[in-house]
Amino acid sequence: MTSAPETASLTEIVDAVLAHPGLLAKAEIGLVGEALGADATGGTDWLGGPGDDGAVVEAAGNKVVACGEAIFPPFVSADPHGAGFAAVLTNVNDLAAMGAEPLGIVDTVVASEPLARAVLAGMREAALLYRVPIVGGHLTVHDGPPAVSAFGVGHAAVPLSVTRAAPGQSLVVAAALDGEMREDFPFFPAFRSRGERCAGDVRLLGALARAGTCVAAKDISMAGLVGSLAMLLECDGLGVTVDLDAVPAPAGVALTRWLNCFPSFGFLLCVPPGREDECLAAFSGRDLAAAVVGVLDDTGELALRSGAERATVLRLDEFRVTGLPR
Repeated sequence: MTSAPETASLTEIVDAVLAHPGLLAKAEIGLVGEALGADATGGTDWLGGPGDDGAVVEAAGNKVVACGEAIFPPFVSADPHGAGFAAVLTNVNDLAAMGAEPLGIVDTVVASEPLARAVLAGMREAALLYRVPIVGGHLTVHDGPPAVSAFGVGHAAVPLSVTRAAPGQSLVVAAALDGEMREDFPFFPAFRSRGERCAGDVRLLGALARAGTCVAAKDISMAGLVGSLAMLLECDGLGVTVDLDAVPAPAGVALTRWLNCFPSFGFLLCVPPGREDECLAAFSGRDLAAAVVGVLDDTGELALRSGAERATVLRLDEFRVTGLPR
């Protein structure tokens, strides 16, 4: 029999979110803006960013989305198969958050031969599960510290972008709640339970984008739900009060752990007023959990609410999330 998770106070939840290494690490992304500048190629506006999960590139009238992820080296060493799987999964999720259909994955693996084989086996498993081919890559076999990265490319008829988030839109949290939390890493691998449904799950966001049901999205990454939300709000200095009582969460998992984990399927969506029921029904139709948890505003304040209590997590004019230029 599984015991019920401990209930944390709102203050304890806020403290846990602000201390989360996944959120604090995002401030380092500002280095990119400092080194390259917002106009690094002489005229670009970063094609809708900064702050999105992928870059949108115009290619002969088509909108191509490109993204990339480097996997945490200790995770690669501890679980090379899982790291290979995660390299594909994170790119598929980033493409989905941009409303893109995944077209292919390119990888780079630097590791010993046994570890590289395990990484590549994990990539192959994920590629088959999500129906996205691994189309190329690079391999360096050596006995030093491992390094694993992967890069995704996709097509988006109607790209989703945080630049389209606006006051008055409803904030929807959607997640797959099948499965159990890993004990060694803050990762909730719902794909084990969802199996072949995973490929259709990630393609749902593109359909919502094309229908206009969703205009902006962000995947819930290692920064956790609240940290990822802060990144979504940062671009235009938006705010929101999140109703924690409405947030979809798996049974038996403490809310502090759920808010600070990386779920294999978890997204934040900005939905125009009047389209909420349509959005929720789309996820429900795939046995995915989704709920409206707040309404975007122009306060620049990210807060949490539970019952009659409300607490501020951060103000974007005081807290550096990524530090990328607006």
